[in-house]
Amino acid sequence: MSTKVKFDPNSIKFRLWLYFLSLVIGIVVLIWVLQIFLLNNGYEEMKIKEVDRIASSIYHSYVRNDDNLTQSIQELSVSNDFYVMMESGGTLLLFTPEQENIIPVYRYQNQIPKLKKMLQNSKAASAPVSFRFSTTFEKYNTLAYSRYLDRTPGKEVILYIFSPLYPVTSTVNILKTQLLGVTTIILILAFFLITYFASRISRPIKSITNTAKRMGKGDYNVKFEGNSYSEINNLADTLNTAAYELGMADTRQRDLIANVSHDLKTPLTMIRSYAEMIRDLSGDNPEKRNAHLQVIIDETERMNQLVSDMASVSAMRTNKVVLDKEIFDLSSVAASILASYQLLQEQEGYDFIFSAPKDCLVYADKNRIEQVISNLTGNAIKYCGEDKVVIVNIKRAGKKWRLEVSDHGPGIKAEELPHVWDRYYKTSTNYVRPTKGTGLGLAIVKEILTLHRCNYGVDSKVDKGSTFWFELDAVKREKEKAPVKPKESLPDRPKQI
Repeated sequence: MSTKVKFDPNSIKFRLWLYFLSLVIGIVVLIWVLQIFLLNNGYEEMKIKEVDRIASSIYHSYVRNDDNLTQSIQELSVSNDFYVMMESGGTLLLFTPEQENIIPVYRYQNQIPKLKKMLQNSKAASAPVSFRFSTTFEKYNTLAYSRYLDRTPGKEVILYIFSPLYPVTSTVNILKTQLLGVTTIILILAFFLITYFASRISRPIKSITNTAKRMGKGDYNVKFEGNSYSEINNLADTLNTAAYELGMADTRQRDLIANVSHDLKTPLTMIRSYAEMIRDLSGDNPEKRNAHLQVIIDETERMNQLVSDMASVSAMRTNKVVLDKEIFDLSSVAASILASYQLLQEQEGYDFIFSAPKDCLVYADKNRIEQVISNLTGNAIKYCGEDKVVIVNIKRAGKKWRLEVSDHGPGIKAEELPHVWDRYYKTSTNYVRPTKGTGLGLAIVKEILTLHRCNYGVDSKVDKGSTFWFELDAVKREKEKAPVKPKESLPDRPKQI
């Protein structure tokens, strides 16, 4: 079944076709105006200027008393098809372009008294005028020009020039015929060329539009094709990048839903199971009931922590978190966090090694940085090797304090390093889990460090271990009480290494 194509006056193809056609028509009209109307109306004016120029040349030759004046006038008469006369003391000298034109010259002589009178009455040096001249075959206008070469009383010398204003009607008709043919050819060629180029320009845009519709329906594997135009190629490349990013986002979203569903399913199942056990078995046994209730409380806390972490990541991604910055000692904060793992050290045999200089003062959000250190330490505990050693080291790095959390675990493959900061991303290496987590620890670390605009990264070698680190600007002790902005939100992304 054929689909009827709807005409769209706002389409690029039609607009380009209309603009190009208007341009061609405008050029054709301009040619007609210049060749027909201006030729017809400006012919006499151009003749007057030409005759005035010739008269000025003859005048200057006469003033210089040029010996070749007669020859020069004769040559000008022949080359320009002028009839030239000079009157001096009642004597009339005649210069004609061709000898056979001598007969109409005597008709020009009849106009000399009128021209002489006009010149005498005029204050100007010359007096051009046109008049109707008839021959046996046709009628046409003649330009008559008079000018004083010498105005000495009794010795006046007057120059007369007669230039036939040949009819331009025949020339105009010839031009019209030629221009009509040229216009027809130009319009036909322009129609095909405009249609071709308009289709060539609009075709890739239509293709991109159709591909974008497919992407809008969820097909992120589409490929946007450009053409030879840089702008369209840039658009296609940008849309290809957008399609890739949307595809990755869609994949992460599905993974997120799957992981969250899995993480919520386990505690919900345990809560239901232990609630049923309390109802059916241990309700009258205080010891068992309390133990079962504690499991329910722990799993509920785990769910609460998961929801809280998800909310934190979402808030930081949308820059809704306001940092409450202050000056504090980074080493004291790190030592306090490691002290909270003392029970794990005593019962599980973990070894926490901490080294830091005195007074590692930084200006940051203390609570958020505590969360960063805690998450990095918890991650190191999960992935530490059989020696169960976690190393926290603070050292100077230029004008910054650099905190590193290292382990001797299995390490991370190079191709997996860029993804360790993603939500719910799990490497292919095995690890132990003596501590519970939500899978959002490193994602939260990334967002907090992003808000602080500080550098951070991870160095890892397979079977050698990993080192997670970040850097904060160092603050001198004497500046501790300097006025600072109590709160600020920093949306710029940091440099991740």
